[in-house]
Amino acid sequence: MGLFFTYVLAGLAIAMPVGAITVEMTKQGLKKGFMHGWAVGLGGMTVDFLLIISLYMGLASVLAIPYIQIPMWLIGAGFLAFLGYDSIKNSDKDIMLAGGKSNKSFLTSYRNGLLVAISPGNLVFWISVFGAVLSDSYDASHPSSFLIVGSGILVGILLHDIGLLSIISVTRKVMSRTMIKWVSIIAGIILIGFAGYFIYEFVIAIKGM
Repeated sequence: MGLFFTYVLAGLAIAMPVGAITVEMTKQGLKKGFMHGWAVGLGGMTVDFLLIISLYMGLASVLAIPYIQIPMWLIGAGFLAFLGYDSIKNSDKDIMLAGGKSNKSFLTSYRNGLLVAISPGNLVFWISVFGAVLSDSYDASHPSSFLIVGSGILVGILLHDIGLLSIISVTRKVMSRTMIKWVSIIAGIILIGFAGYFIYEFVIAIKGM
């Protein structure tokens, strides 16, 4: 159990830095409530889970190939730019104040989480972090250690998401529509900023070929 709790803490540490998933979760949590924010987090965790399994199966070596990795920066930039533009354009729409009921489906928020998590920044991060972790944790004679590591990390991320959204749920009770609208606009600008960073990485990668 010590190994499991160690990687629960690792999962919490991984999820702490503010990234595109956290921005989207915060925005949806403020505009539509806890469950919509969590749906974004679950979308991100779905990709995280699939990546852990894929890295374990050898995907890391494939994604490390420049001709595979470089286009992903551009595709990821497109995803994030779209979400950022949509966040700014619809900043004053679908705002559900505390006690209200959203007319949007959870699948829409879940889809947004998937789109953000598919971005190459997330993929490259998991490859770099878990390349070493998996090689250390995997033992052909004790494959269960890998499952413990992966489960611990996902539980840590889940605890972070629930904690963050619990704070957001309390905060939104004292926020007006105008305040939530501006949070959505700022979130959109940050997402577009991430898209710009991915384009920069794409250009650097092209020049380095």
